[in-house]
Amino acid sequence: MAVKEDKNKIKSGLYVVSTPLGNLKDITLRALEVLKQSNFILCEDTRVSKKLLSHYRIENKLISYHKFNEKKNLENIIDILSNEKIVSIISDAGTPTISDPGKILIKRCLDENILICPIPGPSAVITSLSVSGFSDQFYFHGFLSETNNAIKKEFEFFQVLKCSIVFFISAKKLIKKFELLNEYFHNREVLICRELTKMHETFYRGKVSEINKAKFIPKGEVTVIISEIDKHKKNDLNESDKKKIKELIEKKSIKDIVRIFSQEKNISKSKIYNYCLEIKNEI
Repeated sequence: MAVKEDKNKIKSGLYVVSTPLGNLKDITLRALEVLKQSNFILCEDTRVSKKLLSHYRIENKLISYHKFNEKKNLENIIDILSNEKIVSIISDAGTPTISDPGKILIKRCLDENILICPIPGPSAVITSLSVSGFSDQFYFHGFLSETNNAIKKEFEFFQVLKCSIVFFISAKKLIKKFELLNEYFHNREVLICRELTKMHETFYRGKVSEINKAKFIPKGEVTVIISEIDKHKKNDLNESDKKKIKELIEKKSIKDIVRIFSQEKNISKSKIYNYCLEIKNEI
């Protein structure tokens, strides 16, 4: 008699396993099952991962896998997977490969026809959005760049998007960028999430224009969500807009400038037109 294949049996391959953001109870039964059966578990920081695994009495062999050694360890991991082993990859918190190491390994596994299986669970992006009250149409950027000039370019791109905008940044760095946020998103709402699911979980909600009044403990990383453009509320010209208009005034007609800014940034046509005339009179 033919033996039926157990469809629930965990096959050899790479498993992308989501782990808790902070609260150790936020892990799925399936994630625990996969981790227990894994021959190896790739992790960013073995000290962080051991806390989770020890809590659930999982003693599988850990392999350090972070942005500084992922290329170096790639061939070794591919060899392990090629020998029909079960390998899981986890991050310090949340869903792996999203603003975390792992993309190089995923691409290589695809090239080698190695099974890749996602084990869904916690995500800082979705967790934050679920309590934001903003549009569920969103753009996720990951971590902001390091330099002010690069961040300004990113904000200029974000500024014209009609949806919610999500990005990561350190709390210490965010405090230094309050003025820049206000310059580009003055009329929008913001939600800043810190220590998600942990004992000291905190949320700051309010207008971007009042963000400088917020009190933050400058530790750890935060998730920032900027609200979508309010289609029913006309925005004002901010300093960035005025600077761009001054640059365009000698290259384009007032009619073209009014069209560009009214469509992209939901600003009253009369405000743009009047400011263009004001600049023209100064020239």
